[in-house]
Amino acid sequence: MKRIYWRPQGISRNALLIIASCALAAMFIVEQFRERTTEAYVHQMLEASRLARQAMEVVRAERERRRIPLDAIADPAKSGLIGVSISNVTSDTGNLLAKQTTINPNWAAVAVDLLKQAGVAEGDTVAVGVSGSFPAINVCVFAALTTLRLEPIVISSASASQWGANHPKLLWLDMERTLERKKVFPFRAVATSLGGVEDRALGMSEDGISELNAAIGRSKLPMIEPANYAESVVERMAIYRKHAKAAPIRAYINVGGSTSSVGTKRAKFEFRPGLNLRAPPKAAVIDSVMARFLDQGIPVIHFLQIDRMAVRFGLPLQPQEMPPVGTGQVFLQRRYNPMLAGTALAAVIGSLFLFIRSGRGRMALQTQAARKDHGQLEPTV
Repeated sequence: MKRIYWRPQGISRNALLIIASCALAAMFIVEQFRERTTEAYVHQMLEASRLARQAMEVVRAERERRRIPLDAIADPAKSGLIGVSISNVTSDTGNLLAKQTTINPNWAAVAVDLLKQAGVAEGDTVAVGVSGSFPAINVCVFAALTTLRLEPIVISSASASQWGANHPKLLWLDMERTLERKKVFPFRAVATSLGGVEDRALGMSEDGISELNAAIGRSKLPMIEPANYAESVVERMAIYRKHAKAAPIRAYINVGGSTSSVGTKRAKFEFRPGLNLRAPPKAAVIDSVMARFLDQGIPVIHFLQIDRMAVRFGLPLQPQEMPPVGTGQVFLQRRYNPMLAGTALAAVIGSLFLFIRSGRGRMALQTQAARKDHGQLEPTV
């Protein structure tokens, strides 16, 4: 059965088009000309960024102590957090541009902002999964967790992709242990794994696996040794629940493209970089730590596609020197201009009154013949 709707014949399609165009133009102007105001929690963002800068300096000093030379071309900022092109412990290919873009302590402010958006509060338990692929982001996430006084449960993978913490003498587990020993951060991982393919470093050489095992031995952390990818996901979830005890996990942070965390390569880029509140359909059907947390209604913060995130938060791409703390659009929030929004609303209401209530606009657009028929109704099915 068809329902019949009616509209006044006197309101022409041109008038309706003008009203719609006015509404769209008003919405565009209000969105484009939002004011930038300082975030309410900017002091925490600054504190986290300062702590991240301190941590980066500690890592660089440790690298110098171990006599691992810096690569001035790959690491123009001389951070000590850029690894090598290839080594025995390299798990995957990596994007040097993305690695260089992470050399910025203000990523800690991004982490604070995302955690605030996720709704966490002081004392909340947060699950974290990191690998050695983005050591600078790991440092910034740790700084944010420390600043917000959260209770993190961290699982770290030993291996790293190209240009990450992939120097055999200074893997992420070594950096993490140094930062705790120097009392920069009050925590470190509760467990570790080889990382790489299926979380078992499949495809890596025997020498590489031996070096990873040596780093795990130095860390003195319990090791996850899954038989396959699916088992790795199950074991990681069990570790998070065990260490959370009775406390609810309020958010999950993933840094990098760890297979067990994001799923297979098919799912890696399906998740939105930044805050995710639900799993994308293509990623939801692939078992992973991220998909499981999202299925439980737990927000997930995903640090991947770094160049896109940098543009979104106003951080520089490939900085040639370490950016100062407190720089970047991340410290500002775009809010609607109430005066501009009010003017836009008045314009839309005015167009509705002009073309519908007063009739003057309609009369200006209608032909002489249409004016004679004004007021009649025509059916619209």
